[in-house]
Amino acid sequence: MITFFTIPKPFDGHSNVIQRNAIKSWTLLSKECEIILFTDDPGAKEIAQEFGVKCVKTGKKTEYGTPCIDDVFLNAQAIAENNILCFINTDIILLSDFLDTARRIGQVFDNFLLVGRRIDLDVTEPINFHDQWESEMLERTKKDGKLQPNTLIDYFLFNKGLWQSIPPFAIGRTVWDNWLIYEARRQKAAVIDATCCIHAIHQNHDYSHIKNGKTGAWKGPEAQQNLKLAEGYRHCFNIGDSNFFLTKNKKLMPTILKFHLLRRLIVWMILKPRLMAFIDMFYKRKRKVKNITVN
Repeated sequence: MITFFTIPKPFDGHSNVIQRNAIKSWTLLSKECEIILFTDDPGAKEIAQEFGVKCVKTGKKTEYGTPCIDDVFLNAQAIAENNILCFINTDIILLSDFLDTARRIGQVFDNFLLVGRRIDLDVTEPINFHDQWESEMLERTKKDGKLQPNTLIDYFLFNKGLWQSIPPFAIGRTVWDNWLIYEARRQKAAVIDATCCIHAIHQNHDYSHIKNGKTGAWKGPEAQQNLKLAEGYRHCFNIGDSNFFLTKNKKLMPTILKFHLLRRLIVWMILKPRLMAFIDMFYKRKRKVKNITVN
């Protein structure tokens, strides 16, 4: 089965509502699923006991106090009871189609990463998880939900040991999620886009927990440090850079049949270090010659 792990915000206000909704939805997938909350929030232990999940203190942090992804991923894999794990943001509601898809992929690949686009939805109150809650949520999502771009990645289902080493990225400050896809492709893992058969429902929220809000998350010092750790935008892949995708009927297809061939060529080049080194050397010499000519 699956070990879910996540880094929740403090359980206060609106965050308390949507995080409880998300965690409850995960517990309903299967009694065999393991869920680990990585947090220093004093109230999280009580939440964990309420839902019957594990609570582990976060370890390494940035100078700004933000948890580092590498430490969380390393600890999660060390204590996980399962060989398949899923890092997921604590505002994502999952439905039963997630577990069905995960089982299928786990039977096909030994080394894989499964991702998918999220659906944004306004949720302001606790969800009533009665017998028909999932069908009602699907109807609500079809009516009011908005499918988001390939660049917003909120869950990562993968086999234990997929990433041998991860830079100390700050969680929630961009780039780290894109780098995980790049590195999985570089490791020649199967990266699967499951957007067509998984409803990952993102409960909308503000960014008041981050200094300068959304701008701080995308352009602040920790975001800039994340970009530096990733060694530039070249290593910022997205869901569209998957090498497989699943249809609505869960049929596995190569993405070369779906996405633009130019991007496939660019990705192929990026994943060839010797070729990229030659291209970089060519452009450096070209700029040098241009500067000499101008002077």
